[in-house]
Amino acid sequence: MGLPGPIHDFLLVFLGSGLILGGIGVVLFTNTIYSAFSLGLVLVCISLFYILSNSHLVAAAQLLIYVGAINVLIIFAVMFMNGSEYYKDLNLWTVGDGVTLLICTILFCLLMATISDTSWYGIIWTTRSNQIIEQDLISNSQQIGIHLSTDFFLPFELISIILLAALIGAIAVARQ
Repeated sequence: MGLPGPIHDFLLVFLGSGLILGGIGVVLFTNTIYSAFSLGLVLVCISLFYILSNSHLVAAAQLLIYVGAINVLIIFAVMFMNGSEYYKDLNLWTVGDGVTLLICTILFCLLMATISDTSWYGIIWTTRSNQIIEQDLISNSQQIGIHLSTDFFLPFELISIILLAALIGAIAVARQ
């Protein structure tokens, strides 16, 4: 977007805070409905990050697919669960929780070290060494369309079949 520097920086910090708080909410809420809504907040913040980086088509796809379909399906499935039987013997911390926390902390530190040590300037995003850089020739939405219809055609169709099966299953559960 063509925002001035301080406003852009404020929006980045605001969206980053929403992303972090939503992620913490997904993990820490004991009520699964609240966790699902926190996941929705995370997905919306990611979509707004795409808008800030001028990737409007990807932002729209993020909102439609993940927030509009996946998160609604998760909330729909959680609402049909009987939550009282899952929380009878709820211990606050177990050994598995500690191991998971340790592994996630190590992965987080490794990722932060990798991100801070990588020079992100001057990276050319091409798939073949003799290929002309696509970025200069066509817009972002055209690049996405080309990749979806060539390189990622099979995964795109498989995901659409999986989402269709999930929708049919949700309708079958709702009718009962």
